[in-house]
Amino acid sequence: MRINRLHELLPVGSLLLAVTFWGTMWYPLRLLDQAGLNGIWTSLIAYGAVMLLALPLLWRQRDECRDNFWTLLGIGLASGWCNLAFIIAVLDGTVVRVLLLFYLSPLWAVLLGRLLLNEHMSRYSQIVLGLAMVGALIMLWSPTLGFPWPESSSDWFAISAGFAFALSNVLVRKAQHISLTNKAISSWWGALLICGGWLLMTSSATPQVEVGAIYGAILLGVFGLGITTVAVQYGVTHMPVHRSAVILLFELIVGAVAAWLLTDEVVRLVEWIGGGLILLAAFLTARRQVEG
Repeated sequence: MRINRLHELLPVGSLLLAVTFWGTMWYPLRLLDQAGLNGIWTSLIAYGAVMLLALPLLWRQRDECRDNFWTLLGIGLASGWCNLAFIIAVLDGTVVRVLLLFYLSPLWAVLLGRLLLNEHMSRYSQIVLGLAMVGALIMLWSPTLGFPWPESSSDWFAISAGFAFALSNVLVRKAQHISLTNKAISSWWGALLICGGWLLMTSSATPQVEVGAIYGAILLGVFGLGITTVAVQYGVTHMPVHRSAVILLFELIVGAVAAWLLTDEVVRLVEWIGGGLILLAAFLTARRQVEG
């Protein structure tokens, strides 16, 4: 009985570990950006370091990777865009606002879950999702425009990152026959493809930075991005998409507290109200997951 209980709680715990990291990752990213290593180059170095460590695993899993190439490519590209767009958004925008817009992802997850996985939502889950969506719409309300609409490029990057995050999670859950190892590795080489393509299209010059910044990006990749990718994919593989998507909203708490402690950014009243509704939805979903 206790083993079954632990099996139920592990996916929740793995997701909470991941979002704690993602809620604070913006801070080392900004430090590296100030040191001259922008978010795209940081991502390239960080994911490159993780990918080098994963090459032996990729070689052992090469047959499965070849047999499921298109599915893994979809996971990789969706995850890669999610990571790049989120990093650009969080470097250019207000942390809490970016996190709130990113976590429109439950809406995308539910729609994609029904379309690709044919998942059924209970009335309880519909109400909880409705709370999250109402919160996001309140936060996006513009007094000048009169309706919810993104205000800047960082808003658009945050929203697109949330959609890509939802898509990657749905694809991960759909690919139950593929090993967790291959799904995690696909996220890393997908991020490398997206970052490398972005740098080629923008003709970005190689940054001239101190070696300490390079080491910082490598450590961020190995001990942050690598571990949390596995944690997220384990969590979303072992629970329905609409539950995992809202549990991940706990990142908003972490990000808001970290931004309050580490920056002078001001969060507007509407953002607090909208965020409160989203956090309530996250709490209700997490409690239902634990209670079964």
